[in-house]
Amino acid sequence: MTQVSDSALEFLHVRATGIFTGALKGCNIASAFDRRLRFTENTLERLMPDGSGPDVIQLNQYRRIFIVAMGKAAGPMLEVLFDRMKRRQGVRGICCSKYLPKQRNWRIRYFEGGHPLPNEESFAAARATLNLLKKARKDTLIFYLISGGGSAMFDLPLDPSISIEDTARFHEVLLGSGAPIQEMNVLRKHFSAVKGGRLATAAPEATKVSLLLPDVPLRSLDALASGPTSLNHSTAQDVEAILAKYQILDKLPASVRTYFEHGSASAAPAGKPQRPPFLSKKLLGDAVPAESANGEDTAFRDSVYEVLLSNHDLVENARELARQAGYFVAVDNSCDDWDYRDAARYLLERFHELRRIHPRLCLISGGEVTVTLNDAHGAGGRNQQFALACAMELSRHDGELLTVLSAGSDGVDGNTSNAGAICDTTTVTRARAFGYEPAESLSTFNACPLFTALGDTVVTGPTGQNLRDLRLLIADHA
Repeated sequence: MTQVSDSALEFLHVRATGIFTGALKGCNIASAFDRRLRFTENTLERLMPDGSGPDVIQLNQYRRIFIVAMGKAAGPMLEVLFDRMKRRQGVRGICCSKYLPKQRNWRIRYFEGGHPLPNEESFAAARATLNLLKKARKDTLIFYLISGGGSAMFDLPLDPSISIEDTARFHEVLLGSGAPIQEMNVLRKHFSAVKGGRLATAAPEATKVSLLLPDVPLRSLDALASGPTSLNHSTAQDVEAILAKYQILDKLPASVRTYFEHGSASAAPAGKPQRPPFLSKKLLGDAVPAESANGEDTAFRDSVYEVLLSNHDLVENARELARQAGYFVAVDNSCDDWDYRDAARYLLERFHELRRIHPRLCLISGGEVTVTLNDAHGAGGRNQQFALACAMELSRHDGELLTVLSAGSDGVDGNTSNAGAICDTTTVTRARAFGYEPAESLSTFNACPLFTALGDTVVTGPTGQNLRDLRLLIADHA
């Protein structure tokens, strides 16, 4: 078969990267905000109400306005809110993110939370937020700005005897378990004093507006940042099933294992905070928000939830850009939360079937894949792992103009500073010429050095977004 030229492959790399970065650029927080909300001097009008809460909020009814921003997009979301809402009197807040803004507002306390593992600032931000919410009354309006990454950046164990080191190890075990994000976050809800609806129950009388940039499926919005303001529907039985399914318990630090074995049965209720039975109210102190005296649903009554952007927007932007480039476009999100190997196998089979009919093809897939890590994993993430698995299969199609890109919208993949990677039919051959064995890199979860050596990493830097991942499988004329 005729070999494709290096320039043709390079062009296809550039085209794939351009579709990804263009799709990401099209997900503008400010524009999305303006499609959903409009501020006047004294009112907040919801332009696309979903049935939750009031359509218009009279700002002059509130003596105080609190803002709690968490996650990778906390800074940009906070900036847009301050730009649109002209009121400043009585405004105070918390911002917790790995990426803090250079220009800061004196009304806001800023914390550099850890990601993918929590740090001391994560604990400090959670404590500061609970202390702030204690001051909320009926005359308080609270904006919760919630984006992906908040589960790690913003955390505090229900059991105050659990250390930051053990909490970080708990998060690390979850990340390597192979569990999808929804199931990981069920465990986090039952572990944390600020998840599973506890930020709502911490201010039961206040009016609450949650503005969301989800890194979870839209059907599972309560998993975003482990649902700090969402009614929690998971049970102790769910916790037990997840711990057993992924064999998590024996990998946890002793303090966390003891907590789940003896104390978490009532730790994350639906709408009303309870305590693990072995922990006293005196021991927990401020770690658990005060209960509502008016019933378990009071804290969530008339709460507003607005999704500003999602992975759907990222996929649709990519679809339009690929169409403009002349490709037949197909979208298949059915492998969301699958193991990366199964997802690669499925999407490549679909890809080859479609390109027999449509030689110029772009198959788009949104969402995330999962990776189950061993104890000796190297540098990489789910996107680079997926791309390398695809490279192994594409090596059988020498001479064809095919490429696969997989990258995260937050600009970070696993324990690397890359967003992801791009591969083609020559990746395996080129890697071996550089002294890498792709099969070994795949089995040791060490894809990053290989793609870095080839110059095939996708690097964006922090994007201020976290709308899950995008995978592009592109075929062109050789």
